[in-house]
Amino acid sequence: MTATRIDRGSTDTTTVYSDGTDLVYERTFDAPREQVWKAFTDPELIPRWWGPHGTTTTVVEMDVRPGGTWRYVSSAPDRNDVTFYGEYLEIEPPERIRWTFMFDVEGLGAQGGSETMTLEAIGGKTKITALSHMGSIETLEGALATGMVGGAIETWDRLEAMLAEG
Repeated sequence: MTATRIDRGSTDTTTVYSDGTDLVYERTFDAPREQVWKAFTDPELIPRWWGPHGTTTTVVEMDVRPGGTWRYVSSAPDRNDVTFYGEYLEIEPPERIRWTFMFDVEGLGAQGGSETMTLEAIGGKTKITALSHMGSIETLEGALATGMVGGAIETWDRLEAMLAEG
């Protein structure tokens, strides 16, 4: 398996790799796994951390169960709204979420694919590994062109800050 590190000015705790049609994001958060799980599954918490700095996120729907759907709208003053949406495929509290992760970007249409997020408890901290399968090299390149990597890093920075608040 060939992996290429994509350096987008991330923090030391975030690494991003590309391999064919997959992206892998990894980060260790200084919070217990149950707290991190709640941040991903509580619709009241999502707007506090979802999206890059300067964005506002609205949870339109969030039914966290296999077959349930989710939809968030991310707004920012310097761009059109971006809708993120998908279906929950597997839920294994507090260890794993598998969902479809799609987003609409003007000029590109729907982007994304299936994503598996694993939460590993490590001595009071939580390591998240998110494997995003984009389906094709063209879809992966289109997603990367949107600034998705930088947005994901900023989103996880915001998650870290919210988790530190308790």
